[in-house]
Amino acid sequence: MNILRYLIQIVVQLMTLVVIIHAVSTYIFPPYNNVRIQLDKIVNPFLNPIRKVVPTIGNFDFSPVILIILLQLIEYLLLRLISL
Repeated sequence: MNILRYLIQIVVQLMTLVVIIHAVSTYIFPPYNNVRIQLDKIVNPFLNPIRKVVPTIGNFDFSPVILIILLQLIEYLLLRLISL
């Protein structure tokens, strides 16, 4: 069970890191940059459903923040489920 707990934590931490890097890269790299294109392929399938529900406010997109919160919630629920 400890290995499964560890795996869940690592996956959530890596995904959170990728989301943060993606959010920062949108301010640093142009849309046609190869790094940004690869990050978009990874993160956008998770962000697009959130973007449909939560609109941008001004020029700020809250979908990465909401995705990180959802990842943390999923991690918490999975770890609680495993500990039962």
